[in-house]
Amino acid sequence: MTAPAWLLRAGRVVDPANGRDEVADVLIREGRIAAIGSVGAVAGAEVFDADGLLVAPGLIDMHVHLREPGYEAKETIATGTAAAAAGGFTTVCCMPNTRPALDSVEVLRDLSERVGRDARVEVHPIAAITKGREGREAVDFAALVEVGAVGFSDDGDTTQDSAIMRAALSASAELDRPIMVHCEDKALAGDGAMHEGDISRRLGIAGIPAEAEEIIIARDLMLAGLTGGWLHVCHVTTGRGAELVRRAKAEGVRATAEVMPHHLVMSDDWVAGDRTLRNVDEPAGPYAPAADPNTKVNPPLRLAADTRPLIAALLDGTFDVVATDHAPHAAPEKQGSAFEAAAFGMSGLELALPSMLALVRAEYLTASDLVVKLSVNPARLLRLPLGTLAVGARADVVVFDPEERWVVTPEQLRTKSPNTPLLGMELRGRARLTLVGGQERYRA
Repeated sequence: MTAPAWLLRAGRVVDPANGRDEVADVLIREGRIAAIGSVGAVAGAEVFDADGLLVAPGLIDMHVHLREPGYEAKETIATGTAAAAAGGFTTVCCMPNTRPALDSVEVLRDLSERVGRDARVEVHPIAAITKGREGREAVDFAALVEVGAVGFSDDGDTTQDSAIMRAALSASAELDRPIMVHCEDKALAGDGAMHEGDISRRLGIAGIPAEAEEIIIARDLMLAGLTGGWLHVCHVTTGRGAELVRRAKAEGVRATAEVMPHHLVMSDDWVAGDRTLRNVDEPAGPYAPAADPNTKVNPPLRLAADTRPLIAALLDGTFDVVATDHAPHAAPEKQGSAFEAAAFGMSGLELALPSMLALVRAEYLTASDLVVKLSVNPARLLRLPLGTLAVGARADVVVFDPEERWVVTPEQLRTKSPNTPLLGMELRGRARLTLVGGQERYRA
């Protein structure tokens, strides 16, 4: 299909890969950026009025659960990528928590066929570290890279066997693909359902101590140092965890790391019913019933005191990227269950941009910083020729209104499973147009 020509008129073009932050027109032809500047009338081009809006490279999410194959009641490739496009994302990486797990050449080829048929945005698979994600036998790393794996993870389950993790990191050194780790000492976490602290004790809910995360971060960083492998630490939630990554990087360990929006602007107070976004001056939502299953996520919402060092780590480069950990669950797994029995996870693809824009308004980040963490750096880590609006680059573009106010409701969201504690809250900032290779994938 031939991509149409577009003329994005008079938007604020934020393209940090090329040092650009200015009001300009963007011309797109044949799926690529053709010109940026003052562009006159262009015959046959669809004109999109971007006055007052931001025009940026399409966002890239390195940590998404599309649930297909096997868990289509939660999400599908079609619904998950529609949510991605609505959130301004043009590329996502899907985690292997599927049935069957993404652990073989055959399963990845089947996934590729499904993506080619149903996806609204680009999808790259993250394969499992161990067969069945069971932690007992390593996958064939090289074979999975050959069929498109951009990384490896047993996400949701830490690879407890240190020898297997050492082998995985050794393979990553040869294959130049990250080992993306969910850091949790399962024995120490036990049956915990939220952060272990004063609020968990007050609510009578078993807690997960921060040390359960930090111990495995420390172990895996040491193994990365031992092997020279590439360790990517997923969803860091504590200041001490961030400091472990910071020190390892300073010592020359090949480590990258991510943080999620919900761990920057929410805390364990949300489990007790508070709906105040941390670190920003934004309207709070009404108090909710305590132990709302939509606040249950793994790793859990931590102390409010942890959110500030996480922001500091984002600013100083300890965290290379922001990712969503979009984790949809069908209603019976959330609202149909008591907190302790409910599934872990929040939907996030359509909520990341407004959450991060709140930090821009609070002047922690600039608009360019936001694009670096959500587009430029993910493209760099994934070795993709994206994250740029350079002339000739593929036209993966998002146009968004940083000030549009909207109320989060299930009807407003494209995901199949709108499990988020932001339901009912007013947010600011929303995608208006998402183009993938110059093809329209979402328009508000």
